[in-house]
Amino acid sequence: MDWKEIYENKITTAEKAVSHIKSGDRVVIGHACGEPQGLINAMVANKNSYSNVEIVHMVAMGGAEYAKPGMEQHFRHNAIFVGGSTRKAVEEGRADFTTCFFHEVPKLFKQNYMPVDVALIQVSSPDEHGNCSFGVSVDYTKAAAECAKTVIAQVNDQMPRTLGDSFIHISEIDYIVEESKSMIELQPPKIGEVEKAIGENCASLIKDGDTLQLGIGAIPDAVLLFLKDKKDLGIHSEMFSDGVVELVEAGVITNKKKTLHPGKIIVTFLMGTKRLYNFVNNNPMVEMYPVDYVNDPVVVSKNDNLISINSCVQVDLMGQVCSESVGNKQISGVGGQVDFVRGATMSKGGKCIIAMPSTAGKGKVSRIVVNLDEGAAVTTSRNDVDYIVTEYGIAQLKGKTLRERARALINIAHPNFRQALIREFENKFKDKF
Repeated sequence: MDWKEIYENKITTAEKAVSHIKSGDRVVIGHACGEPQGLINAMVANKNSYSNVEIVHMVAMGGAEYAKPGMEQHFRHNAIFVGGSTRKAVEEGRADFTTCFFHEVPKLFKQNYMPVDVALIQVSSPDEHGNCSFGVSVDYTKAAAECAKTVIAQVNDQMPRTLGDSFIHISEIDYIVEESKSMIELQPPKIGEVEKAIGENCASLIKDGDTLQLGIGAIPDAVLLFLKDKKDLGIHSEMFSDGVVELVEAGVITNKKKTLHPGKIIVTFLMGTKRLYNFVNNNPMVEMYPVDYVNDPVVVSKNDNLISINSCVQVDLMGQVCSESVGNKQISGVGGQVDFVRGATMSKGGKCIIAMPSTAGKGKVSRIVVNLDEGAAVTTSRNDVDYIVTEYGIAQLKGKTLRERARALINIAHPNFRQALIREFENKFKDKF
């Protein structure tokens, strides 16, 4: 049978498609800006037909109505990464959190730690061979679709067609819902003077020809501002946003010096504006792969001179990094931070950088502390950490004693908190600062 005929036979409405979800099912939803909003809305509208449906998701960019108060008898959200729209539900015990390195999330599905009943995905229109692209979200979404008993796809002609290992044939989809809808966009963050200072400090550690991994937010975007005089940079990252497009267009990012996938930007998901989505659409420079490839530390390490830049909540004087909780309150997840910290450490000439403002709470709280808050998770261990960067400078910790680490960190703490930290240093180490 011709693929076009197969396609036509699978087209249905969102309401009919989600009726195939059953009580007690585990439903995995496509990630971040790739989440299928039409299918999610239809599922929530059909809530009275369900009880005890588990919703597995990482970054939820939509409203996450399934995690709102009053949904408990119908849905139970299981967050692998806690986002703004799901944080309250986890905090109040109406949702759960499963901790996992990003590169191992597909393993949860493939090895039946979390068997998938239904995958709700969003894909591009099919090409001439009947292949749809996962577009901006390959990451764990592809693995979920491959492992699910039932695959329900929102086919959106506004989803960019990305290349690489980014395709699913329509024969592997059970129900197709066509919906032309603007993609979820992530607007560029506001970059202040503190972020600019941090960005400039980080950029001083980057050399011509290096390959970069960048996280999400103002600090990674600020780093990009100070790379315009660099040459032949590359990208191997779990994601990137609009700032990278500008550097490609300026000829700064060429990927020519990469030792893995030379000439290519390698990524597993995307978050940005329409400018980014237009840039990646059918662009042979950009290749997207599942996260168990892109974020695998062994794969990452095959890039010589891999520079990993991530952020955090707190760093203690031993160099322990908390990036996902405030005390006992889970605010995000480990994501890909440790994947790239370890990959960069194993990379020939690689560096892993944890960058953060020196204070939180409008300057009232130091992020460099004697001890992490009670209950705080250690995201990146003191054995993995290398460079810590604030607006006040750079602390290089690898190979340093605890005493040397503490000194280096205090020197880049906010001046308002240094004396208190020095007193704790002298008490702990029985030595003058």
